[in-house]
Parts: sequence; C-alpha cells; structure tokens
Amino acid sequence: MKKTVFSLCLATTVALSLTDGFAQKGKPLYTFPIGVESYTYRASFPKSVIATLDTIKALGITDMEAGAPKGMTGAEFKKMCDERGINISATGAGYEQIVKDPMDAVNKAKELGASFVMVAWIPHQKANFNLDNAKKAVEDFNRVGKVLKENGLTFCYHNHGYEFHPYEDGTLYDYIVKNTNPSYVSFEMDILWAQHGGADPVALLKKYGNRYKLMHLKDLKKGVKGDLTGGTPPENDVTLGDGQVNIPEIIRLAKKAGVKHYYIEDESNKEYEQMPKSIAYLKSLKE
Repeated sequence: MKKTVFSLCLATTVALSLTDGFAQKGKPLYTFPIGVESYTYRASFPKSVIATLDTIKALGITDMEAGAPKGMTGAEFKKMCDERGINISATGAGYEQIVKDPMDAVNKAKELGASFVMVAWIPHQKANFNLDNAKKAVEDFNRVGKVLKENGLTFCYHNHGYEFHPYEDGTLYDYIVKNTNPSYVSFEMDILWAQHGGADPVALLKKYGNRYKLMHLKDLKKGVKGDLTGGTPPENDVTLGDGQVNIPEIIRLAKKAGVKHYYIEDESNKEYEQMPKSIAYLKSLKE
C-alpha cells in the first residue's frame, strides 16, 4: 500500500510540473472550479481511496462527479472529500436501478451531498438503438425526473453517441430532448461521445442551450472516425486540446447556456500523464 501511495503522489508531483508552460495574458475563458469524473481514476480508487483523493486535491480539483467507492458508504466518502475541499456535485445511477427504485437514487445522492443524478446509458441492442428504446427512455426519464425534482434533485441524461441515429428530420437524440419534460429532465453533454456519434457539440448547445446542466470535458483523437456504437478504444481519448473537439467554442456556449459543472473525464490509460495537461489547457484558454 505504501508503494501505491508513493507512486500516486510521485506521479502527481511530476505531472503538476507540466502545467507551468501555458501562461498567457488575457481574461480566462474557463472560470469554473476544476472538476473531474471519478471514472478517470477507476484504476486507482480500488488501490487506495485516500491516495487517489490526495492526488485529485493536489491537482487543484475541487468538484467531482462520483459515487461511493466499493466497500464505503456515501457518508464516509463524502467526509473524506470534504476534508480535502472536494465537492461531490453529481453522482451517477444505472438505468435499471433508478427506474426500479428512484428513491434509492435520491437517498444515495443526498448522502453524498450531490445535487444532480445522471444516467449514462439506455439499454439497447449494440449499435441498434431504435425508436422503441427512445420512447421507453422518455417515459422513464419523465417519471424518474419528477420524483427527483420533488426531492430537491435534478435528473440528467448523459449522451453516449448511439442516440444520434437518424430519425425523421433529426436524430433519436432530438426525439428524447423534445419529448422529455424540461421541468423534470435535463442533460449532461459528453462532448467526446457527441462528436464520436456524428453530432456537433457546438450545434447541440446552440439548439438546446439551457437543457444542459452538466458537461463531460474530453477530447477525441484527430483522424478518428466515429460511429453509433457508443464505444471507442481508450487510446482515442486524448488530452484536452490535442483532439478534434472544438473545446473553446463549446465552453463559450456552455457558459451562455448556464452549464454550471464541468468534469474532465479521461478514459485513456494515461490519466496521470494527461490530466495535468488537460487542466493546464483549460486554464490557458482566453476569451
């Protein structure tokens, strides 16, 4: 365990030294707390929750989308995060779980201190997301979202790329947005998965604006051609600013739309190398 903690801390120290080369003059574009989706550190949390949270704190991250690690209660995890100045503003829930028992999701979110609960996957046959899947999701989201709102929480659906199957004069994603009740259902835009699914995150923000409350910041390797599977190899997840996603324009529009929480999510296997660079990139952006 000591070796694990040392390795994590050493990686953080080395990585932080890489963030010094971006200094520029001008008014910063990104003006929000630095956030992270805890899935970024999926390989580290099982080894040491303490060391991983210390790593996150050392990077200057103060906002997180997370659930309690295995074997730990939400209250225990929240206490550890609070001690490090890390706010858990959002948490995730599985589709089947939240549809079956929305109050369980409410209770878990409140234990963590989260204000948002997001679902990131609609069950469907791989690469064959269809209208029936979308219709069921609309019905379920409206019902679940109402329960969450009545308990002081906001429900968000997180896109994964497969929703952009063509439908009528748009896509099935358009169908979901248009048929869910804005009072009960909001959205978290994952900008990589939108791009990978053939959508334009900039156009989506212009079209649906304030329906978005949360955002996953991640970048797709240049030259990668996406599809509608909702999957891509880890090596296609690159440092922010190194890929094909128009991050500066997305942030400009997201700020106008009222998106409050931005979580860097690094699904590569090089998170200790890439996360500090992504943070430095965000801080380097100017209006």
